Amino acid sequence: MKKIVIFGGGSGLSQLLKGLKLFPIDVTAVVSVSDNGRSTGRLRKDYKIPAVGDISKVLLAMSECDLEVRDLMNYRFTKSRSLGNHSIKNLLLTALLDIKGNFASALPVLEKLLDIKGNVLPLTEDNVDLVGIREDNKKLVGEEQITKSKKKVTKIMYSNEINVNPKVIEAVKKADLIIFSSGSLITSIIPHLLNKELNKGIKESKAKTLYVCNLFTQPGETDDYKVSDHVKLLEDYLGKDSIDIVLANNSKMNSKLVKKYATEEQKDQVELDLDALEKMNKKVIADKIYKIEDNFYRHDSLKTAYLIFSYLMEGLK
Repeated sequence: MKKIVIFGGGSGLSQLLKGLKLFPIDVTAVVSVSDNGRSTGRLRKDYKIPAVGDISKVLLAMSECDLEVRDLMNYRFTKSRSLGNHSIKNLLLTALLDIKGNFASALPVLEKLLDIKGNVLPLTEDNVDLVGIREDNKKLVGEEQITKSKKKVTKIMYSNEINVNPKVIEAVKKADLIIFSSGSLITSIIPHLLNKELNKGIKESKAKTLYVCNLFTQPGETDDYKVSDHVKLLEDYLGKDSIDIVLANNSKMNSKLVKKYATEEQKDQVELDLDALEKMNKKVIADKIYKIEDNFYRHDSLKTAYLIFSYLMEGLK
């Protein structure tokens, strides 16, 4: 069975995993744990732990549990001040971390409870914050603060050096394909590329590297970015010529929702610039890979996963 290691965080990674788990492949999802916003941020502050929100979301995406259990895990205590709008899944993972002391001991319990297909690994066990440097040299401490920045963030680092989970390094060594998922480049993908040991492991791996490009630009992060610009930013951190394959949308979006994205959120459809990618010697897999779900544009999880699986079955040519 082919082995995939996929790096990401938040909704982008979860959306892709919903599709990948349907195919006969061995998937290891590596999740960034530096989020400090909302429920996760308050739990981090109270319990002095790494972020649990993205990991719990990814666990649920990879779960084989039925809809009623899924609804229970997503339930939030919106009517209680003391329970502070926390979700059941976040509270469960926080409780397990408090009992077991680390992700390595806590996650297997929740994986068993949720009937997980595949493996979920935190990037690190360290309780660290993401730090962004804006174009005016102002320092922003925390993922939430970086995301809310009105000005462009030009550099990302951690508040302290991190120790990468050794299981992540081992998974990279055994991988047939390494994927960087869609999602925020600055706060979900690049945090994985800030450690020299992991970068070295990715470069030395026999696996090809594939990037699933975002559908829309993100204000303050990737304004006016085309697909090639996303790849260049990744390679600024991972190294030149480190991305082998790019999977991107090639279908024009025409709807009232696109106009809403542009006018209310300053988000534009990412343009697929094939000529630039060809000059960069990237293999491009292009197709219509979006759908509208709950009034949001999202990657079509099944279509995107199918394209990845098809590439794997072609023997990584």
